[in-house]
Amino acid sequence: MEKQHLLIVLLVACIVNATTTSTVYDVLKQNNLPPGLLPLGVQSYVLHPGGALEVTLPSECNFFVTVAGKEFKFRYGSSVSGIIKSGSISRVSGVRMQVEFAWLGFNEVSRAGDMLNIQLEKSTQSFPVSAFSQSQGNK
Repeated sequence: MEKQHLLIVLLVACIVNATTTSTVYDVLKQNNLPPGLLPLGVQSYVLHPGGALEVTLPSECNFFVTVAGKEFKFRYGSSVSGIIKSGSISRVSGVRMQVEFAWLGFNEVSRAGDMLNIQLEKSTQSFPVSAFSQSQGNK
């Protein structure tokens, strides 16, 4: 009887977990990050214990974010990964941002109130969270 009860509890926990996190965009929101950090069209994702997140896109994707009249270009590879926890993604790979004429990789994205700080290879760029409120398609 005790084994059956444990099996039922585990089954219910799995069902609840599967229904509470249905998309990678939900994973971002649950970690206090805007869904627009990832482009539209994610094919699949895996969230490992400990926060390791792997995202697969159909192909390389570019999109733009406009802040105060200035346009910033982002490039996502077909495979993107990082370690997600509340308010940040560290060890980011597969994402680059164009700064002047150079493409710089991300190291980390962290939220500080209404701002997102993107730590690049050589500098940090800050953006309002609202600039990433919605996911964009490939441009």
